[in-house]
Amino acid sequence: MSTPNGNAPRSHFKAGVVEYSSADRFYYDPGYTPKDTELLAAFRITPQAGVPWEEAAAAVAAESSSGTWTTVWSDLLTDQARYAGRTYRIESVPGRDDQFIAYIAYPLDLFEEGSMPNLLSSIVGNVFGFKAIRALRLEDLRIPTVLLATFGGPPHGIQVERDMLNKYGRPLLGATMKPKLGLSAKNYGRVVYEALRGGLDFTKDDENITSQPFMRWRDRFSFVMEAVLKAEAETGERKGHYLNVTAGTMEEMYKRAETAKAFGAPIIMVDYLTVGFTAFASLTNWCRDNGVLLHAHRAMHAVMDRQPNHGIHWRVLAKWCRVVGADHVHNGTVVGKLEGERGSTLGSTDLLRERYVERDLARGIYFDQDWLSMPGMLPVASGGIHVWHMPELLDIFGDDVILQFGGGTLGHPWGSAAGAEANRVALEACVQARNEGRELVREGPDILRAAAAHSPALRVALETWKDITFNFDTVDKLDAPQEA
Repeated sequence: MSTPNGNAPRSHFKAGVVEYSSADRFYYDPGYTPKDTELLAAFRITPQAGVPWEEAAAAVAAESSSGTWTTVWSDLLTDQARYAGRTYRIESVPGRDDQFIAYIAYPLDLFEEGSMPNLLSSIVGNVFGFKAIRALRLEDLRIPTVLLATFGGPPHGIQVERDMLNKYGRPLLGATMKPKLGLSAKNYGRVVYEALRGGLDFTKDDENITSQPFMRWRDRFSFVMEAVLKAEAETGERKGHYLNVTAGTMEEMYKRAETAKAFGAPIIMVDYLTVGFTAFASLTNWCRDNGVLLHAHRAMHAVMDRQPNHGIHWRVLAKWCRVVGADHVHNGTVVGKLEGERGSTLGSTDLLRERYVERDLARGIYFDQDWLSMPGMLPVASGGIHVWHMPELLDIFGDDVILQFGGGTLGHPWGSAAGAEANRVALEACVQARNEGRELVREGPDILRAAAAHSPALRVALETWKDITFNFDTVDKLDAPQEA
């Protein structure tokens, strides 16, 4: 039997009361071998009761590519084999009989060059509201190099930033100014100055400080840059403050960025998820053209990435950040107050920094990813860290990271300058010990106590935070390893 135009009859995948169809099983093809030019995605699918895995996987592939809920005559006006997303592999999730991982290949022609909004509208558009699926999570994706090359990536990257700052051989130190809301511009600048003169490399605006009535943005920029320049003159080191240019319109963001540059700021900041990827890309291009570093705050990420069964995993949001382009992004601490499992955090750290990352399910990486010559980004470890964490942070992340202490700097009993001094002394003691071949995690407490003998500020910091831990269970855990 054939259709009037000679094509083979369609096969149907019934998902609940909705029927998904494809010519020649395009949307579910377990024998298909993905091409190097195709975008690959790994979805965690929890189907409704009674919906077979193959049908649920086919529905996801169809809805996120060229299919719809029923057969339409206009399918015959195009080459479905060229535009259909294909589920080419299904894997069970260890310990779960209600969900699985579906691997889907998407043809390159589905995506506009250099457009992250288009990629998101395709891969994570309507499909997450599909009724036949109880929950859906994008765990990972592989961006083909031919598509990757159409994006700009980080404005400068790790090596250029180190050259701009003349800082090598150690992590960079930062701090978030507290209280993040309510200070006047002049008092805000005073807090910045104290932290920078005490030994930090960077201070920063927090995600929700923009231009409120108590501190308009231009006043903050003026007093902060006065503080930065004064600290540089006194310490002989290059300093910076992440001036948040996040605003309600792109025009306003450009105005704030231009003013920051005029004041001599080496770096600005944007809340890259809340402003959207179009605004983020535009600001990235501005920073590249104007020689200004860009810090990306991931405000709103946990809305999408914290739940283990539905949403988008952080590793995907991190990849998108590098693809569009920033020089830093918050990435978790492993040891602090915020969510982040060790293996998963180390996996996303490599995705931000390395040139080539291999598939490694033990770290949650589902695909090889070649980053070509796209520069790496500095991951930012921030959230509930203090001096006792320093040995483990250095052991976990190495040198190419920003260790960003908020309360762990400003909460020092002697003030922000003493808190910054304690952080700097602790870091340099740990770097020296590592370079001498000592084991940081095992010997860390002894290393810190020895350094504190010569630094009253560190001694007080160690005493202040000696009993502070955040021993809570991780919500979003990696799957148990598959049995051999």
